[in-house]
Amino acid sequence: MVLDQIILISYIISLSVLMFFASHGFVMIYYLRKYYTTDLTKSQVEDAGRTVTIQLPLYNELYVVERLINAVCKIDYPKHLLEIQVLDDSTDETVDLVAKVVEEKQAQGFDIKQIRRENRVGYKAGALKEGLKIAKGDYIAIFDADFIPNADFLQKTLPHFYNDKIGMVQSRWEHLNESYSLLTKVQALALNGHFVIEQSVRNKAGFFINFNGTGGVWRKGCIEDAGNWHDDTITEDLDLSYRAQLKGWNFIYLRDFTTPAELPSEMNALKAQQFRWTKGAIETMKKILPAVWRSKVPMRVKLQSTFHLSNNLVFPFILLAGILNVPLIFIKNAGPYDYFFNIMAIFVLGFISSFMMYLYAQKEVHTDWRKRMVLFPLFMAGSMGFALNNSRAVVEGLMNKKSEFVRTPKFKVEKKNDNINMNKYLKGMKVDSSAFVELLLAIYCFIGVGASIYFMEFAALPFQLMFFLGFSFVSLLSFKHTYFSRMNKR
Repeated sequence: MVLDQIILISYIISLSVLMFFASHGFVMIYYLRKYYTTDLTKSQVEDAGRTVTIQLPLYNELYVVERLINAVCKIDYPKHLLEIQVLDDSTDETVDLVAKVVEEKQAQGFDIKQIRRENRVGYKAGALKEGLKIAKGDYIAIFDADFIPNADFLQKTLPHFYNDKIGMVQSRWEHLNESYSLLTKVQALALNGHFVIEQSVRNKAGFFINFNGTGGVWRKGCIEDAGNWHDDTITEDLDLSYRAQLKGWNFIYLRDFTTPAELPSEMNALKAQQFRWTKGAIETMKKILPAVWRSKVPMRVKLQSTFHLSNNLVFPFILLAGILNVPLIFIKNAGPYDYFFNIMAIFVLGFISSFMMYLYAQKEVHTDWRKRMVLFPLFMAGSMGFALNNSRAVVEGLMNKKSEFVRTPKFKVEKKNDNINMNKYLKGMKVDSSAFVELLLAIYCFIGVGASIYFMEFAALPFQLMFFLGFSFVSLLSFKHTYFSRMNKR
């Protein structure tokens, strides 16, 4: 009985945390409706004389670097006002390819340079900081290797620096390869919740937002005033964003202007990206939250910032809930706890809140939103399947365990028939040990599915199924993608 009570109490705590974070969707919808017609950029002015430096941080991007440089050189802006820095930390053939493309662009009259460092100290943050030392521009545009900026990027972003306190303008990410696979479709659904709702709503409501690492423009003076790029977290973009806004700089988010980018099309690459984002957010939370609460910003901003920086703490509780789901089926059918399970129905509010937020996100930008929302259960299952991977990231972040900035391999995948199996970066990837644990968790959760059917606990069955499908999806795709890469290596 004592063990049963411990499991029940642990489960109720987990669900309470999950409902707290998930119910934030209602808050976002409230502010969405409240500030729906707000236009933060109505005072924009034209200024054709601004000098701009475009920074392209690279590390072993053989397949996409030429596409990136070509796209940047097509940006419609006077050449005498534009500088392009290819911040190349590569250690493979990318170095020679960049040198060749840069030489070609220089012959065409572009002010473009390949900037190399002796080592990768500070990783991306270190490269950006090094380039900033010699940057000629008063404005700094940044693009990761998997992005393809539109030709009118600077024409659409620079006018929004309409006063001296605007420090950064961020465009919304658009997904080049959304229709490539089920994996990319689910990612697009997930990211739209952030880019269409969270970023836009927070900006309009006067809360802090974050630079998304790419697809945006900084005022150089803002970066320097905020203390420049730091490498003590692996989400240098989130860190600098908060430091700048705490110094009084304002940001502009352009929901209706997009910059196309490639989504990870391989599970191990996606897991590495999710691990980095999650761990870096926890590191930034520990570093920045005390400064937020010491600042003089309004209480509503402090509260929203706390949620923004801490919401990745949810993952260990998702994992715990998934583990406890199985014994709870047996506990309910062996003990006098019916009253407890009747009360638990309230926790479905968290699911409804998440569903509503992602529904609004799809409706805001897609006419076929009904078709896209069919994937929502799979998105929820995927979030559960990533619980182990991201819980490890949370623990490492909380314990100050430092790790390398692991890049997300790019495969130059844009169309359905593009093949990633011959990609050299995929061939070098290994299955993380977590995939074996995720497979065991899938088998474990399948017991919960069977128990739910046996005891006719049909209300619990959907959640048991989502945990089973989530862990199965993540683990099996990890093995599948690695297997195919090894087969093609022979």
